[in-house]
Amino acid sequence: MTLSTLSRLPLVAVCLGYFLVILDVTVVNVAVPVMGSDLRTGLTDLQWIVDGYTLTFAGLLLLCGGLGDRLGGKRVFLAGLAVFVAASAGCGLAPSAGLLTGARLVQGAGAAMMVPASLALLAGAYPERAARARAFGVWGMVAGFAAAAGPVLGGVLVSAVGWRAVFFVNLPFGLAGLFLTARYVPAAAPAGSRDGLDVPAQLAGALCLGGLTWALIEAGPHGWASLPVLGGLGVSASALPAFVLLERRARAPMLPLELFGARRFSASAVVGVLLNLGFYGLLFAVPLYFQRGWGLSASMTGLAMAPMAAMPMLSSSLSGRVAARTGPRAPMAAGLVIGGAGLLAWLAAGRGTSYWTLLAPLVLTGFGVGFTMPAATASIMEAAPAALAGAASAVFNAARQTGSAIGVALVGTLVAHGGLVAGLHAGALIGGLGFLAGAALTWASAR
Repeated sequence: MTLSTLSRLPLVAVCLGYFLVILDVTVVNVAVPVMGSDLRTGLTDLQWIVDGYTLTFAGLLLLCGGLGDRLGGKRVFLAGLAVFVAASAGCGLAPSAGLLTGARLVQGAGAAMMVPASLALLAGAYPERAARARAFGVWGMVAGFAAAAGPVLGGVLVSAVGWRAVFFVNLPFGLAGLFLTARYVPAAAPAGSRDGLDVPAQLAGALCLGGLTWALIEAGPHGWASLPVLGGLGVSASALPAFVLLERRARAPMLPLELFGARRFSASAVVGVLLNLGFYGLLFAVPLYFQRGWGLSASMTGLAMAPMAAMPMLSSSLSGRVAARTGPRAPMAAGLVIGGAGLLAWLAAGRGTSYWTLLAPLVLTGFGVGFTMPAATASIMEAAPAALAGAASAVFNAARQTGSAIGVALVGTLVAHGGLVAGLHAGALIGGLGFLAGAALTWASAR
């Protein structure tokens, strides 16, 4: 059975909202230098504008995954999309860096409501395995394309209209997504057996991620031994065991820890962290490299990154088809190896490097990420029981967005301390080795 024999409208509706969510992780990257000049702010504030969205996105995913299981995925998805659209308007109208960061935090909360529900809605709309694998392939293609296309679209909008357009562009497409979802996406019955919400554990999880992100960002201007950095690391280190303890004792945990008893589930979650840590850290550094190192405009930076944006359109669709026939392990491991090679190839980047030298890193990185995403998604969803689809989706996406937050914060700090090229090299090395470690873990977990 193929998607052509099924209604495509649920897939279109869900992927439209999801495209906007992932686009807003990276669309601001090319706009960052222009925002800094217009709002008269420095690198640390710019990191928070990028990472504030990712922080609430990752920090609330587990709670929102539980909401979807309890209240119904369609209801939570629609509410999240409405919040996201309203916050996008607030971002576009923000007069200062502080207010823009605040609106980005709200945007991230809306995104956290949408993403776990999106996978649960697709799993319900396409219950047959092959059709579901292809639907996840499209979903992964949308994620990879949106992430890589963000800098390209951002460059065009910044040059043609201004940086505020990168947020206003969400409004018409978000409203279309609201209409299509309400009209065409079937509503799955909530899992009534999972009563209540585990708010204390949610707060502990948010503190763990928030403390770590704070420490990584503030290490840039203050240094690793400073009080703000040590305080953030201490909060993070204390909150993690508290989170695990609260979840073990909770009557209705938002994150059922028994999910991690399956090696494939645990491995896929770790791959989610490593995948986004390497890729999104790179996406923060490369626009700065092209604009500040090469002196390119925002539109030319977007054009230079276009090969990386185009690859997920090809590789994600191919990965979904391969996973439908062979299972997710082989395409997942292969994609990580290809993407890791692409990241490590960025070590050749320098002040006088020709663009043709960087073409292979751009292509390999984009292809590898796009090839990994659908397979990793299918792997973690297949490893979880259907009643916990929302929680499983939340775990995978929380892992990914945690990787994004850490990657942006870490690479930003490396750039601030070591300079643009050295920071890019260090981030590429860490990300590339992480990809290769993820490939080894993927292969070992299936034994």
